[in-house]
Amino acid sequence: MSLALSFLLLMAISQRSVSDPTALNSSDSRKLIFILAGQSNMAGRGGVYENKWDHVVPIESGPHQSILRLNAARVWQEASEPLHADIDVRRTCGVGPGMVFANWVREPAKQAGWGLIGLVPCAVGGTCIREWAQGTVLYQQMIDRTKAAFASGGKIGAVLWYQGESDTVKYEDAYSYGARLKKLINDLRVDLNLPHLLFIQVGLASGEGPYIKIVRKAQKEIRLPNVKYVDALGLKLESDHLHLTTQSQVQLGNGDSSQASWSKTKLKLLHALLLSLFFIL
Repeated sequence: MSLALSFLLLMAISQRSVSDPTALNSSDSRKLIFILAGQSNMAGRGGVYENKWDHVVPIESGPHQSILRLNAARVWQEASEPLHADIDVRRTCGVGPGMVFANWVREPAKQAGWGLIGLVPCAVGGTCIREWAQGTVLYQQMIDRTKAAFASGGKIGAVLWYQGESDTVKYEDAYSYGARLKKLINDLRVDLNLPHLLFIQVGLASGEGPYIKIVRKAQKEIRLPNVKYVDALGLKLESDHLHLTTQSQVQLGNGDSSQASWSKTKLKLLHALLLSLFFIL
């Protein structure tokens, strides 16, 4: 399927979904929401050196009046980098993949009738996947923030998940990663009452320990419906050899990785189809 054809499909399906005239007249109801969760590379460390952010924001990560973020007080505001500044509060945040992704998807979303893109930052640096299990503080915060996000209207488009670096330190954590991730996805779908929730996970580009290959293998082997894998391997890292650089975050958000499991064209197709998949299900 070509990218142009996917846009046509997206628009056709979306038009069928907005037949309610009240929905068309409400900007809140036309908000397409994305949950940003995981650890530091999702929270964003692009441009952070010695715990200081250089405040360099690429054009691709710039603000736009149609892109909103749910802040820590659960109030919608215009989004800008760093998205996680009031969420991942114990660390210095910089550029992440969320704003790039939002800027990429906002035009096809607008053509499909979605007036706003809503981002819900939830990522916290240095966290293992067991800290995101059902019943934990982080999991409950993610659920609560997600429910608050669509309480005023809108639809959840997907969860964007970038996590696993902390699970490369201990063999037992790496070995159990796959089972824990599957349970997390299933629990989210049940607790949000979204059985077909699209879940996009990023394959690790780095890790804090020696078991990166085990976690990456677990990520690749997830076999659940509507779970997509985008590989960050090969993207340039900061001098700490752990966090993606600002430019790498731009590449990731745009679906452009030199060693990605999807080509750039296919990743951009995934972004476009993300919306149509939501309506088809």
